[in-house]
Amino acid sequence: MKASQALMVMVIVGVITLVGNFIFSDYVFDPITALPGMAILVVIAFAGWGISEALNRVLPPIVFCSLIGIILTSPWTPGADWILSHTTNVEFLATTTPVLAYAGISIGRDIDKFTAMGWRILVVGFVVLTGTFICSAAIAHVAMSLLGMG
Repeated sequence: MKASQALMVMVIVGVITLVGNFIFSDYVFDPITALPGMAILVVIAFAGWGISEALNRVLPPIVFCSLIGIILTSPWTPGADWILSHTTNVEFLATTTPVLAYAGISIGRDIDKFTAMGWRILVVGFVVLTGTFICSAAIAHVAMSLLGMG
């Protein structure tokens, strides 16, 4: 995918997210208020995608997006408070809507392969989701206990 196409997709996802953000936040964060935060997130996503492409996709773009986000919002980064003040206007749930829509389209496009897996894929999915939930809860419990919160 060309950089211009990737950027266009990210901008479209950003616009969809802004609409979802307005709805999911119970009309608290209007699109104009959330626009700077969404623009920051789009820039981070595009930078992560660009780094991944430059490295011939050795690692997926999400790795680089996460690293950029972590670095930009770390306490020692100048401007981290400014970035956080704007990105907190974007509800996390609003960002999942376009991602889930894309996942649904991807599965729909490959429905023949998906159905060929049969009922076993449901068992595997259930085990993976259950294991992920239990392990996440255990890690959170340990972390909260160590911090004196649990």
